[in-house]
Amino acid sequence: MPLANDLRAKYHDQWEAMVTHPFVLEMGDGSLDIARFRDYFRQDYVFCKDLVSLTAIAIAKAAPDYEAGKILNGFLANFLSAENDLFLNGFHDLGVTPEQYHETEANPVTQAFGDFMVRTALEGDFDDLSALFYVTEGTYLDWATRLIESGAQPDNPVYQGWIDIHSPAALGGVVDWFTGRLNAAGERASAAKAANLERIFHTTLRYEYRFWEACYHGQGWHDAN
Repeated sequence: MPLANDLRAKYHDQWEAMVTHPFVLEMGDGSLDIARFRDYFRQDYVFCKDLVSLTAIAIAKAAPDYEAGKILNGFLANFLSAENDLFLNGFHDLGVTPEQYHETEANPVTQAFGDFMVRTALEGDFDDLSALFYVTEGTYLDWATRLIESGAQPDNPVYQGWIDIHSPAALGGVVDWFTGRLNAAGERASAAKAANLERIFHTTLRYEYRFWEACYHGQGWHDAN
């Protein structure tokens, strides 16, 4: 069985918990408390700073694989243009000022997740990063696809925009590519390497779930004292 399928099957319950989290379902039907989404949106903007660092390091580690560099460069360019514009427009619609989103402090989960990603980028190889990207992008593609296929059309345009930018039209191609890279890594991996890819997959998936949880329940540093 291809590695991506194997890991999805092994951690099926955790994957399902992430892509069907109440945050997702309530965003899809429009009932999500706007304060929860506002907190999430600010935290995700902080998180994306580390995602940009991760992608830049991945581009460097992809060399001399020009195809990989081109795919990742396109992924990064999309974030720095279309997705960043969505953030800025969304902040305006949510009543979040530039001072507020620039000064947002990472909550404990956001900080830990970002630290894990950047450390993996610095210490790992490109196969390791493929496992990480597969989860960060694959989970978002999955929940957005499910909402779209269920006919979700929330009245809030910010919610709808967030669903659309993670749709198959936007993310499907790059997730397919990461899937292929992860499966190829699995085919040539030693037992130790396969175990490390699984660790990265599982850890990333756990962080993705905890990210929803922290924003949905309003967990911050005051809860970690």
